[in-house]
Amino acid sequence: MAIAMRYATDEHEAADIIGHAFVKMFRSINSYDATKGNFHGWLKRIIINESLDHIKQRSRFTSLELDTVEEPFVNNSIIEKTDAAAILQLVRQLPRATHAVFVLYAIDGYTHKEIATQLNISEGTSKWHLSEARKILQQKITAIKT
Repeated sequence: MAIAMRYATDEHEAADIIGHAFVKMFRSINSYDATKGNFHGWLKRIIINESLDHIKQRSRFTSLELDTVEEPFVNNSIIEKTDAAAILQLVRQLPRATHAVFVLYAIDGYTHKEIATQLNISEGTSKWHLSEARKILQQKITAIKT
């Protein structure tokens, strides 16, 4: 559920994702190969893929190409004073496509190349969404703390 909550906008959406992911897991349980990795990792991959499928069904990714992406300044002292639940709530308020890229990159550790492949977008579009997420989050966090 924690994995689905990172991609969902609320608990109901996360529950839908989990439900679909478990159906996929049970349908493909015979394809699980313990020699290729542990069960937790296999299930996590199913949940992430289902989350991305869910987002792709409900979002339009526009192709945005950027050669260089300006990194927004983030005041770490403000972030340190904000609890994780509050930050996660702000992340959930991001536009769906931007939210997906941010979670994949900043939380799950995917590269822009991997994100581009997963979401069928260009690496430049992935970078744009990450930059946009950072800008929006910086504005929201700064507004809370001032």
